[in-house]
Amino acid sequence: MANHKSSVKRIRQTEKRALHNHYYAKTMRNAVRKLRAMTNKEEAASLYPKVQKMLDKLAKTNIIHKNKAANLKSSLAKHINKLG
Repeated sequence: MANHKSSVKRIRQTEKRALHNHYYAKTMRNAVRKLRAMTNKEEAASLYPKVQKMLDKLAKTNIIHKNKAANLKSSLAKHINKLG
């Protein structure tokens, strides 16, 4: 157990932030899965900007790495372009 008040507070803050980050990362993963599962090009193209915005925000706040966000956006764009 922590010996200092500041370390106890730090543990509380870390747990709270981790819970917050897990929520947004999971939401992002579900959105990406939903977009990849789509077969209609128009629906996928309309959802893509929302997912792209979500990825950019998460990369900006270091919840995911900026290169991961870029790779996901690229692969999703390829997926949408492949749809007929």
